[in-house]
Amino acid sequence: MKKLKIKFVAILMTLSFYQLNFAQETKTNEKTKLSFEVDPATFLFNGYSFHIRLQPKGCEHLLIGLGTYSMDLPDLIVNFNKKNKDEGWDVKINQGYSLFAEQHLTEVNNKWFIGTQIGIQEFKIEKNNTLGSTKFTNILTMGYFGYTIRPLKNNFYIKPWLGIGYTSKLSGNNNIAMTEFDIAPITMFATFHIGYTF
Repeated sequence: MKKLKIKFVAILMTLSFYQLNFAQETKTNEKTKLSFEVDPATFLFNGYSFHIRLQPKGCEHLLIGLGTYSMDLPDLIVNFNKKNKDEGWDVKINQGYSLFAEQHLTEVNNKWFIGTQIGIQEFKIEKNNTLGSTKFTNILTMGYFGYTIRPLKNNFYIKPWLGIGYTSKLSGNNNIAMTEFDIAPITMFATFHIGYTF
């Protein structure tokens, strides 16, 4: 066990030293940069998304931002929760608002990154062959990672990512006609954004 601890400390020190050297050798950006992103999948599923990202002056790896989005959830996502699978639920994110923070490993909007998201989402649910609909609001926290591609070698980029998060209901009703739409605490999501940096 002691040898394992020593190896672990040695690895951490090596990584810290590498990161320190990398930070010293990297030229920091001299002005704040603004990026706009959209998630094309939201438009395909009767919704929308608009995201603003900010790279603060002097931060070579940090990207922060906010976004708003809406979409019909495809059956694949609804059926991911076995309690809702093939139960005839129609689920829509009526409105979502989220804050984002990303750490890019080489430079902002280039190659690998990790991030975190916290947001509030209003859902509208309906059930096949049942009258009426209902709404509920939840909170979402998610960690994610991805890879940014610059296909045109300019400020345009494509950003696929995959995340896993925790969600919990804040308010509203997730029952229709005595049937409960189950809100699983663990959620997963994968998509890609397209964006441009100014």
